[in-house]
Amino acid sequence: MDASLITALAGLTGAAVGGLTSGVASWLIQKTQARQQWLAQEKLLRQELYKEFIEEASKCHVDALQHGNPNIAALIGLYAKIARMRVLSSQTVLEHAEQIERTILDTYLEPDKTFPELREMANSGTLDLLRGFSEACRTEFESLRAQQF
Repeated sequence: MDASLITALAGLTGAAVGGLTSGVASWLIQKTQARQQWLAQEKLLRQELYKEFIEEASKCHVDALQHGNPNIAALIGLYAKIARMRVLSSQTVLEHAEQIERTILDTYLEPDKTFPELREMANSGTLDLLRGFSEACRTEFESLRAQQF
């Protein structure tokens, strides 16, 4: 074989391998960036949903503690947020949200609470209806963070 032909083939092979390596590296970087962007967007969606749920559940719980007649519109809003969680959230977060909904509904059936009773509930920790939900959300976010890196 001619030496110039070998040199030309070696050059072409090197260029092909370099181009292929560069292309694969670019594809992997782009795929990784797209995944990180998707996870960040997913986290933002969940944060907003959980924030809205916490605010609405708190209002519904206070209403249930003080009134025997349920605020149906607020309960429907709470139910709608739980339905959105069925699509986005982990099973643990969803179970905590559903438990909160059941507790609020049960609270409407109980006698109205007086201020001293509310103070005692706050001191004993039974007023903190959202603690388990908040902890489940934090665990879920830590899981998403681990997937991101």
